[in-house]
Amino acid sequence: MLTQKQKELLLFIHERMQADGVPPSFDEMKDALDLKSKSGIHRLITALVERGFIRRLPHRARAIEVIKLPETSALGADGRPKPGFTPSVIEGSKRSHDLSVPPAHVIDARTVSVPVMGRIAAGVPISAIQDHSHDIACPPDLLTKGEHFALEVKGDSMIEAGIHDGDTVIIRRCDTAENGDIVVAVVEKEEATLKRLRKKGSTIALEAANPEFKTRIFGPDQIDIQGRLVGLIRRY
Repeated sequence: MLTQKQKELLLFIHERMQADGVPPSFDEMKDALDLKSKSGIHRLITALVERGFIRRLPHRARAIEVIKLPETSALGADGRPKPGFTPSVIEGSKRSHDLSVPPAHVIDARTVSVPVMGRIAAGVPISAIQDHSHDIACPPDLLTKGEHFALEVKGDSMIEAGIHDGDTVIIRRCDTAENGDIVVAVVEKEEATLKRLRKKGSTIALEAANPEFKTRIFGPDQIDIQGRLVGLIRRY
């Protein structure tokens, strides 16, 4: 069982990763939990790692993955997921512009089937999203409200956001996004890519999370948003 401070930190990291795509800094964690020093944050993170709720990623700054949330936080008394809880990374699972997505459906109280719609480039854009190929089983607390689909990631341009080649990303379908969201964008109505969205005046920038890839700038009529990243599944 987690202490109250451990739970608060876990949920704060989770919420910030869902909002920004990256974990908060240690200073932000310290301020959020009203602690006097970062050493307290280090102890809390170590405890969460030991209990299997988060994982540190080596050789990367601010590299934390949320593996799971406390079951009592994710599920209500009836066993159904509470709204708003979306683990950032779930481990151990198997893996067109006019995107017609079959609906996700509940298999049981703890499993939802989400359609996989092909591959998405986290690198140089590849062909647009394919038709429904198969389904993937997801914990229901991985999903937010609305329609969802999954895509298999190809490339490493988003690696510093914790998105690796071979991962499966869970996308909430939408046609608009906030500044800083990681989105599925269709470029020139032909190519799809997974990038961070930045709005700069009348232009749209698609930013990679890898210094080896350049930011690409487009006019608003060159980009169609297909959805926003809400979760990720990694298979080992």
